[in-house]
Amino acid sequence: MAQRDYYEVLGVVREADDAEIKKAFRRLARELHPDVNPDPQAHERFRQAAEAYEVLSDPETRARYDRFGHAGVAGTQFHTEQFMDFSALSDLLGAFFGDDLFGGARARRPSRGGDAGVALEISLADAAFGVTRSVQVEVVTACERCDGRGSEPPSLPDECEACGGTGQIQQVAQTAFGQFVQTGTCRTCGGRGVVIEHPCAECRGRGRTAELRDVEVQVPAGIADGQRLRLPGRGHEGEPGAPPGDLYVAIQVADDPRFERDGNDLVSVLDLPFSQASLGAQVSVETLDGSETVEVRPGTQPGEVLVLRGKGIPVLQGRGRGDHRVLVNVLVPRRLSDEQKDLLRRFEQTVDDGTYAAGDGFLGRLRAAFR
Repeated sequence: MAQRDYYEVLGVVREADDAEIKKAFRRLARELHPDVNPDPQAHERFRQAAEAYEVLSDPETRARYDRFGHAGVAGTQFHTEQFMDFSALSDLLGAFFGDDLFGGARARRPSRGGDAGVALEISLADAAFGVTRSVQVEVVTACERCDGRGSEPPSLPDECEACGGTGQIQQVAQTAFGQFVQTGTCRTCGGRGVVIEHPCAECRGRGRTAELRDVEVQVPAGIADGQRLRLPGRGHEGEPGAPPGDLYVAIQVADDPRFERDGNDLVSVLDLPFSQASLGAQVSVETLDGSETVEVRPGTQPGEVLVLRGKGIPVLQGRGRGDHRVLVNVLVPRRLSDEQKDLLRRFEQTVDDGTYAAGDGFLGRLRAAFR
């Protein structure tokens, strides 16, 4: 039985951040957990959701899954039944009872840096063979003046007295399950756990500044217009002790007047004089690899397709290349001299039933060019 896509199981897009993944799992846990839903089908769906969350909530296993699919996490020892992993257990219980179940204040976890995005335009040839480019992206980094603390040197931030430095305030709530301790963000310090009396002159107490950074991007061969590259750890810097976000590079492939891309194939048009189409000729065709001589058979019809095997786009992260299909456009002269007209009249007088043999039709040949 085929395994379902983990993102589909949780109902999130592939670009979802950690918070969105956790929120989706909590929603499913409230709906499907065996303690609240005795339906056997709900139990199986909960097991799938727990397995998906266990993979996607861990940056390392998620990276392997994004790259290789289920094969990338094959052999992983999941804890979907017992939830032996503490962070997963706390997330599950938090779906029912809030973030604090054990009566003690916990320090606020430092937040991961946000993701950044930038667009990169490349040529069709660069998309076909790969290229390394440098892009400029504005990201948030720790303020150098105050080392990210937010306080004007040499002063240091003071621990928030309201929350004791945890960034959270506890409240006792009465629920159907009994009395539980719930936590909320401390309003005094805004969840930072510290109070800054002398804000840094550079960052004004935020501890963060914007920086324009040059990032080298390696574009793989065979990439298509609209695809995105993910550069882990090259996004906005996180809070102290937390990882930075990722950088997503949206690839924009510029139009090439010579070719049209059709999957991994290329399609171009060859303008051929009707005399060469009738008599046959050797013509030069421009490809991504340079000019190539092609044999045109006598009697070549408008819309016929000449196929250059292996001259198309390389397969992305795979082997081989597509084909280059050349669509023949037979040129009919618009202006003729008297001598040329006379020659054509003499030719027309010699035409018989066998001169114009029936073929597969222009539309059929046109469809073949674009499959």
